[in-house]
Amino acid sequence: MLKLKPYKEIISYAIAMGLLLLLLRWLEFRFLILEHQYEIYIGIISLLFLLFGIWLSNKVTKPKIKTIVVEKEVRVPIDNFILNETELQQRNISKRELEVLTLMAQGMSNQEIAEQLFVSLNTVKTHSAKLFEKLEVKRRTQAIETAKKLQLLPPTLG
Repeated sequence: MLKLKPYKEIISYAIAMGLLLLLLRWLEFRFLILEHQYEIYIGIISLLFLLFGIWLSNKVTKPKIKTIVVEKEVRVPIDNFILNETELQQRNISKRELEVLTLMAQGMSNQEIAEQLFVSLNTVKTHSAKLFEKLEVKRRTQAIETAKKLQLLPPTLG
């Protein structure tokens, strides 16, 4: 019985088609024996096939969309942003590292940051690695979120 489960829907369609064919033969027999009007039988048969077609198309074309709800924290922008100097000193973050972090939050790549600050690409990568260590994160997005929580970056930046 477990082997028939994947074919359950196909078998039900086959049974429905068989029943419709039996109904068609029965109507044909009744038409020949009792000599009813031809248009009535065509109307009944077309109505049955119309309803079956609508039902079948709804079954086959129904989208199987799974909705995923993502909850994200939304911060209200603060007009008067005050840099958390104590956190900056505790984590020993230099002014240049803070500049790199700010440019990261603006969505710049390492190459763009290097061009903006007139330093080499390796210098930017070094500053980024030190920032990740000091903020105890592994990715740029985590560094930006952590910096916003610690009030090292304005919440509206990035």
